Amino acid sequence: MKFTKMEGLGNDYVYVNAFTEKVENPGELARRIADRHFGVGGDGLILIEPSDKADAYMHMFNADGSEGSMCGNGIRCVAKYIYDHGIVDKERRQLRIETKSGIKDIEIFVKDGKMEKATVDMGEVKLDGELPENIEVRGMSLQFVGIDVGNPHAVYFLEDNPELSVSSVSELDLEKIGKDFEEHPRFPDKVNAEFIQVLSPSEIRFRVYERGSGETLACGTGATAAVVAGILMGRLEDKATVHLLGGDLEISYDKKTGHAFMTGPAREVFNGEWI
Repeated sequence: MKFTKMEGLGNDYVYVNAFTEKVENPGELARRIADRHFGVGGDGLILIEPSDKADAYMHMFNADGSEGSMCGNGIRCVAKYIYDHGIVDKERRQLRIETKSGIKDIEIFVKDGKMEKATVDMGEVKLDGELPENIEVRGMSLQFVGIDVGNPHAVYFLEDNPELSVSSVSELDLEKIGKDFEEHPRFPDKVNAEFIQVLSPSEIRFRVYERGSGETLACGTGATAAVVAGILMGRLEDKATVHLLGGDLEISYDKKTGHAFMTGPAREVFNGEWI
């Protein structure tokens, strides 16, 4: 089976062109191929499949084999793959990719015949719960903002959560505490937990513990959730830069439609064959 390794700000997945390849038991394959010691290594597996509604279907699986609904960094990579590899016409600059959470419209930016970055309409972003909501994790009384971006997010602002006992998100030991946030009973399907430090009304620092993958270098849906949560809490402007471990994303929000837009890069790393 041929595959392509791609990354968006270090959020790396193994991509398989399912227009030409057939994948049996993708959940099991995801666990094996995403292993960073005995496999290719990555945050999961993404199958690029045909769609009768859009240019392609993004079928994603986390590193633990569970199926995901949407991946902001992953969908930019899917857009790059179908453009760079000729699945769509080279004159196109507007693409549509189907996901488990709906069809996403994508504007691509091309340099020297290849897609360099993309802006993704993440769709309507919704508040999921109270603003904010109280929760107890690891004996700490905390507050979070629940956001639905086609997948569930819990956004924790440092300024609201002194019991985290850190002054910067860089001080958090997510390897130690992340699982308790991801698997809290409040979230029956688990949750992506974001930890946010507001630097200015247009800039935040961000770390994430993703359901099914653990801490990752970047999360596009998480960055979107964080900015929208900040806007709803009156702390951020309608456009903000998110500083993730793997680099920066630009997130904007249209209050009239409730849609958020994410802009960032995508890169093809290497190609290989899984034996």
